[in-house]
Amino acid sequence: MVVMAAGCGRRESGDGPDERHTANADRGDLSLLLGAGDLGADWHEDDARTGPAPWPWEQDSCPNYRSSDYPAKSHRRNAVERYYRQSDGSSPAHHVVETYEPGWAERNVDDVRRVLLRCASYPVLGSQVTFDVVDPHYLEGAGMLIRGRIAHAEATNTVTYFVMLKRGETVSTVRLPDPGSQAVVDSIAARAVARLG
Repeated sequence: MVVMAAGCGRRESGDGPDERHTANADRGDLSLLLGAGDLGADWHEDDARTGPAPWPWEQDSCPNYRSSDYPAKSHRRNAVERYYRQSDGSSPAHHVVETYEPGWAERNVDDVRRVLLRCASYPVLGSQVTFDVVDPHYLEGAGMLIRGRIAHAEATNTVTYFVMLKRGETVSTVRLPDPGSQAVVDSIAARAVARLG
């Protein structure tokens, strides 16, 4: 899931001050992040990450992606992240909460929509990455539900759900390996909404 994990940190030669501003975003309020128990009994918080949280929608392997085309991320005031692992060692989950300068959270949502259009499907190392917007008005318009899929030539496909929620100038993005049930995704999304207050 490295491809869909995003935030690979690649720098382009044309990166300007806006991209540097993103890297310098302050750490945010950890209480906005889901606890491991919010994901289920078998989940555990991974080691704490140091440094600024990446923008969750970086797609460095997508040939149509240029980091500088997405200006909102350079207007983050703070960002915080947490990784989660299951006891059985299966794919991790990830949660990023970002707070933007006034007016920029909505522009961030527009940037995410552009990424999902430009990088809707692309090849990586013999596999095909695709993104589908399952619900553009998820949780009565509070956010978007996106399904990511990596189709492997000689292995089982990998499915990941992305729950992006916006409240005011705060954006919460949860990445979950497919739990096999929409109800589980909905339950975790509702907990993420509650964390936003």
